Amino acid sequence: MRILKYIFLLLFLIFIGLTVFVSTQNANYDVTRSKIIKNPRTTVFNYINDYRNWETFASWIQSDESIKFNYPELTMGKGASCAWTSDSGDGNLKTYFVKDNDSIAQKMVQNEEQSTIFWKFKDTIGGTKVTWRSKGKLDFKSKVLAFFKGGINSVVGDSYEKSLENLNKTLDYEINTYKIKINGIVNRSGGFYLKQFMHCKQKDVDKYIKTLVPRMERFFEKNKMAKNGNPFIIYHKYDRANDDVGFSVCMPVKDSIHIMPGSDIQSSEMANYTSLKTTLIGDYSHTQTAWKKAFDYIAKNHYERNKSGQVIEVYVKGRNDIKSPSKWVTEIYVPVYPKAVAKLVYKKPVDSTSVASPTTETPTP
Repeated sequence: MRILKYIFLLLFLIFIGLTVFVSTQNANYDVTRSKIIKNPRTTVFNYINDYRNWETFASWIQSDESIKFNYPELTMGKGASCAWTSDSGDGNLKTYFVKDNDSIAQKMVQNEEQSTIFWKFKDTIGGTKVTWRSKGKLDFKSKVLAFFKGGINSVVGDSYEKSLENLNKTLDYEINTYKIKINGIVNRSGGFYLKQFMHCKQKDVDKYIKTLVPRMERFFEKNKMAKNGNPFIIYHKYDRANDDVGFSVCMPVKDSIHIMPGSDIQSSEMANYTSLKTTLIGDYSHTQTAWKKAFDYIAKNHYERNKSGQVIEVYVKGRNDIKSPSKWVTEIYVPVYPKAVAKLVYKKPVDSTSVASPTTETPTP
């Protein structure tokens, strides 16, 4: 009995000593990890800058099956945010500083603990050097948990290392894996749709599309409107020489809808037209490659571009449907004039003994 008392006393003293030791440890932490990602700096920056992509590489997200994300209208750039709930606790992220292709600064709150996250992107041999830094302060409970796991530098550092490795694998496969198929000449059906126009430089097209498509979808949800198909983009102008692009983010509707004057959303209608259909399976970054393949097909097969029409991209399957960019499906329609079709006609016989001979007429399209 006396031995048990000594054992309990010893355990109690150890607990007290451990508590004192942990409580005297510095609660502040500053953890940094870096890795070379085998992709161009713009690609890596844009991917990390969008919170919707974090589920594909952040190790602490992938290891929690109960986690559920809530994305607002803005998920990339300054002011972007996201929030989540899980069995292990709730949290949120918000971006308060962005320098294109250079750096990002974010605030993170997880289980009421705040931290500041910094990203730095630098060109290097073999790709892009990504540096991920986190600064914060632990409460007593977190200090105890971190102590038994090897310290906060080990806990956070291991998580960052795994996440950066996931990022490298994701970008190497998901972004660079794509297929382009020329489907052929089709009759693209028209119909009513709502649109929002945007005018920008070439480098900003992807950023605005990623912002405006979710905004259009939320407009439909907020107003309890029914969609009549997938969102699509109409390119009104694509002037590479002068770095000038004008496009509309559109959503098809069944009938014409009256929109109040002053709204940036407008109602419009599209007529049927002949076009070359091309399908891209992969990330949106390859759409220009798909455009070029479509234009080359048109030239090689002697079709004439109908320049009174606009190129259209239809997002058949995108980020809201599947997280893997390599499985996204985009249909591209380039307006063309239908080719003249030759048909056989028979001339009237000259006399009763002559035989009708076929001739070819080529109607004007």
